[in-house]
Amino acid sequence: MLAGYLNARCADFLRSLRLYGESGSDTAAAAEAASALRCSARRIGGTLHTFRVLLDPVWADQLRTELGWLSGTLAQEYACTARLHRLVSALGRLSGSGPVPGPPGSGPVPTASNGEGSAAGAGALTVGASRAGALLERQLTLARTRSHSAALQALGSSRFHAVADAVAVLASEVPLAPVAGAPAAEILTAPRTAAERRLLDAVSALPLARAAHPYNAEALVYGLATPSDGETQDAPWHQVRLLLRLHRYAQEVRQGSGSPDPVLAEAGRALDRHRDAAEAAAAAANAARTPRIAPATAYALGVLHADQRLEVEAARYEFQRIWQRTAVTAP
Repeated sequence: MLAGYLNARCADFLRSLRLYGESGSDTAAAAEAASALRCSARRIGGTLHTFRVLLDPVWADQLRTELGWLSGTLAQEYACTARLHRLVSALGRLSGSGPVPGPPGSGPVPTASNGEGSAAGAGALTVGASRAGALLERQLTLARTRSHSAALQALGSSRFHAVADAVAVLASEVPLAPVAGAPAAEILTAPRTAAERRLLDAVSALPLARAAHPYNAEALVYGLATPSDGETQDAPWHQVRLLLRLHRYAQEVRQGSGSPDPVLAEAGRALDRHRDAAEAAAAAANAARTPRIAPATAYALGVLHADQRLEVEAARYEFQRIWQRTAVTAP
């Protein structure tokens, strides 16, 4: 069962690699193939991690490390593109009509019909939004260009060809440990249960009671010189996201990739939104630290940062609502 799953995922990897090579100047096709390549690499690596005891451990650790390197390298360009789109879209939304957060220490500004405060806040945001957008575009476009170059260099390297060769071998022959000759029902349960237990322990450590409130006032942070309290608490949520992914992959080995648990998939999407919003907020904070930017630009970036931290809180709230319906229970 484990070998068959790995064989299928390796076939997906090799198919995506072929499609990437055939994409030529078709950037859309290349992006789609690279996404599929990353997805296959994550599944193979995650499976090698969870079921390591059933495999040659030295070989499994080495290939998992190389697949992690490949997936991470290919993901950077996509992440920069998605982050830029997210932040520019948010700036456009925030600088339009509706309530506008006030300057630091003033609280939210009333709506436009309530007086001059709103007009002043909206005016400052409108003036700074275009400059903030241009600054973010410069920074993230540069990061995307560097990531694209790094991805091209990686795909042409001897290191990548070694990974592809290893996956090609794995597509037909899995180096199983002697214990893997026992019936699947006996030996697959323990690794799956361990992955589930790690997830449950990580979720139990999250402040889900706090996340039960959709928006927390402390997420509105304008002082960007140091990370906000919310940002220092992001790491446990990111860890749960990774453990949930491993748990889902372990389920796929048992059930087949075509029948994922819909509740777990939904929870995973909520944590993906959490990750995206947290990283976007960090990008806005980093841009706000650019030397000698205009006050209006810094203000717009502060509002943008606060908006993305609210998105983080909303994603946490959504996750805790979904988790109440999850099929995961303590073994």
